[in-house]
Amino acid sequence: MCDSKNVSAVRLRRATLADLPAITDIYNEAVCATTATFDTEPKLPEDRVQWFNDHDETHPILVAELDGAVIGWSSLSRWSERRAYNLTAESSSYVSTHYRGKGIGRKLKEAMIEEAHRLGLHTLIARIVEGNDESLHLNESLGFVHIGTMKEVGLKFGRFLDVHIFQKMLHEENESRGNSLEVPTR
Repeated sequence: MCDSKNVSAVRLRRATLADLPAITDIYNEAVCATTATFDTEPKLPEDRVQWFNDHDETHPILVAELDGAVIGWSSLSRWSERRAYNLTAESSSYVSTHYRGKGIGRKLKEAMIEEAHRLGLHTLIARIVEGNDESLHLNESLGFVHIGTMKEVGLKFGRFLDVHIFQKMLHEENESRGNSLEVPTR
């Protein structure tokens, strides 16, 4: 079990297809027990292959690994298929139930923000369901700003739920790092 003292033992790396069963298991924990995702049915790893393949060099998936086991993951996903959005990505993170509240989510989110800087992205988006105070606090502490609320857009566990939209502007930080603002082609 990971505690706050050995969070430093957690290794972050790019996900491989071999990680997909563990990634799917962690995601299914959230599907079945939380409102962090609006999926309502568990997925099989083969259901997630296309999702995995949609993540390219510009939209990576990172995993958090402890003692050889994947205990969390984070991804940057396309915000939209329309080309003008190419410098915007949505940030998502999920941590296994047994490792939540130990700093793994923060470590993943910080690493993904660094990836976004390295990739020269302009802005990151995060969608956070009402009541997910840990995620709200984490995103705010990392510079994400609440820009709006979509009222009652999801129905899960018998309740209509609001979704808060958070945004982190990277362009000023990117300019100070010397990253270019070219729109990547796809």
